[in-house]
Amino acid sequence: MEKWKKSEFQNTCVKIEHVTKRFGEDLVLKEVNLTLKVGQVYGVVGNNGSGKTVLMKCICGFLPVTTGTIRVFGKEIGRDVDFPESLGVIIETPGFLTQYTGAKNLEILADMKRMISKADIRLILKKVGLDPDMKKPVGKYSLGMRQRLGIAQAIMEDPRFLILDEPFNGLDKHGVAEIRELLLDLKTGGKTILLASHNDEDIRILCDHVYEMDGGVLRERTA
Repeated sequence: MEKWKKSEFQNTCVKIEHVTKRFGEDLVLKEVNLTLKVGQVYGVVGNNGSGKTVLMKCICGFLPVTTGTIRVFGKEIGRDVDFPESLGVIIETPGFLTQYTGAKNLEILADMKRMISKADIRLILKKVGLDPDMKKPVGKYSLGMRQRLGIAQAIMEDPRFLILDEPFNGLDKHGVAEIRELLLDLKTGGKTILLASHNDEDIRILCDHVYEMDGGVLRERTA
């Protein structure tokens, strides 16, 4: 990468340039351009089917773009890396092994990279409002408990970048307030967060910048 691009990415988490995504004849993303700076929270709003989740999946490397480029921390997704480095993600309903406890699920996931200990997992579970000693299997969790566990999974290895698609799904009023506070703490710690929410209050409280997705076209909200 040229020197000017290296310097550009010192304070840039994500750089999306001229991205389109087609499914057959359907153009789902239309010339999307977006820059996410380090330590900022970005909100994406839009109706179901507007392209928000598809864009998030493309950033994660779960879907290949049709044209254009997506770089995360200076590395092009699909060319330099298949999956962004230092990324935590919730997209759609988090999937877990339903016969095991929440703590056991996180331990199994943590064993893949061996970056954190069982003690770290206990602390993360407490941080999202779950009891690390609870014996209930995930299959008997409420939707809100599963969402808390999904957030724990996303943040447990201390990623620099978080993609959160409707992170407040299933949470009661108290749970929403707790997770909002957690996300603001993560922002203070220098994390970059991209989130989608249907709740205008979530967006107002959390986001430094807000974008609207409509028919695959992304525009920054200016007011």
